[in-house]
Amino acid sequence: MTFRTPVALLATAALAFGAAACGSEESGSAGGDGGGDAPAKPVAEVKNLSGKMTEVTLDEGFVEALESLKVTPGPVGDATISKAGVASFPITAGNVKYFTPGTVSPFVQGIINHDGAGLSLEAGGKEVELENFDVDPGKSVLTGDVSVDGTEAAPDAPLFFLDGRTLNPLQANDDGTAVLEGTTVKLKQEAADLLNMTFGIDALKAGMVIGTAKITLNTK
Repeated sequence: MTFRTPVALLATAALAFGAAACGSEESGSAGGDGGGDAPAKPVAEVKNLSGKMTEVTLDEGFVEALESLKVTPGPVGDATISKAGVASFPITAGNVKYFTPGTVSPFVQGIINHDGAGLSLEAGGKEVELENFDVDPGKSVLTGDVSVDGTEAAPDAPLFFLDGRTLNPLQANDDGTAVLEGTTVKLKQEAADLLNMTFGIDALKAGMVIGTAKITLNTK
């Protein structure tokens, strides 16, 4: 039976992002192998995610590294970057399913979309845009479309690893939102290679901490 009460939906959203990083990149996503003859059914499901926002407080070390490389970050589309160094990306769509751990691997499945928003990096007359972010909770990864000087370079490329070992407990608010804060956002090898090649540098490494994520979801 699939539960669709507000409490169940809230729990599903929390579990989705919490499980998005229950290990390291090497260990992969959490979950066990399915068993039995009949396909497992989700315990809870959110078919249509809508709003609110994923925010990433940019790490001081990352900002200093960009400054030393003379790389300037900026918002793309509907994204914003505050003076305090918080990059915000509106959640536009998506879905999440949560299965009983051990019945399906991964036991959290779905996608969380941030269409029409992203991050630009500019240096030496070149501009790289990372946009249309998708969070895959089962793989602990954020992918996005990459363009260089307005030309598509890598669609749906793996950009950031989401390490939830630093995640705080779920905060449920009276206004019908849920907040998950504390996931560490780290640079993926593919993104580091592409950025290094584009800007003619070798300073960006896989595992570099980009910042800390705060995800606010609509649960109504």
